Amino acid sequence: MMVERNEVHEVRTANDIVRVRQRIREWAVEAGFSLVDQTKIVTAASELARNTLEHGGGGYAELEVCTDGTRRGVRMRFVDHGPGIPDLDQALRDGFTTGKGLGLGLGGSRRLVNEFEIETAVGKGTKVTVVRWK
Repeated sequence: MMVERNEVHEVRTANDIVRVRQRIREWAVEAGFSLVDQTKIVTAASELARNTLEHGGGGYAELEVCTDGTRRGVRMRFVDHGPGIPDLDQALRDGFTTGKGLGLGLGGSRRLVNEFEIETAVGKGTKVTVVRWK
């Protein structure tokens, strides 16, 4: 996979979540995503950034526009050094939410993207990497 452009954004406040959403929308438009796909990637960005802030105590988002052969996409990696996820299976289960976010949870975010990977360790934090291809 080749990275065309990348940026790192702190996720420490609600305003940071808004900035991540705005940048992802701009890049999705530039990459030629349909309106439906723009909405999916922006929604996933919002949910994952909010999780980084609310559950991970803040962290950062690495945003990339990338290509893989003829495919062009947007990759996002959200990293925190918070408490980690003690029960990943439960956290990924449909309908699981703590009641604070959009109600999508990790499972909903996973459905909005083409690739989804999560690494977590209790007491060490969480890293979620997602890609949406055009």
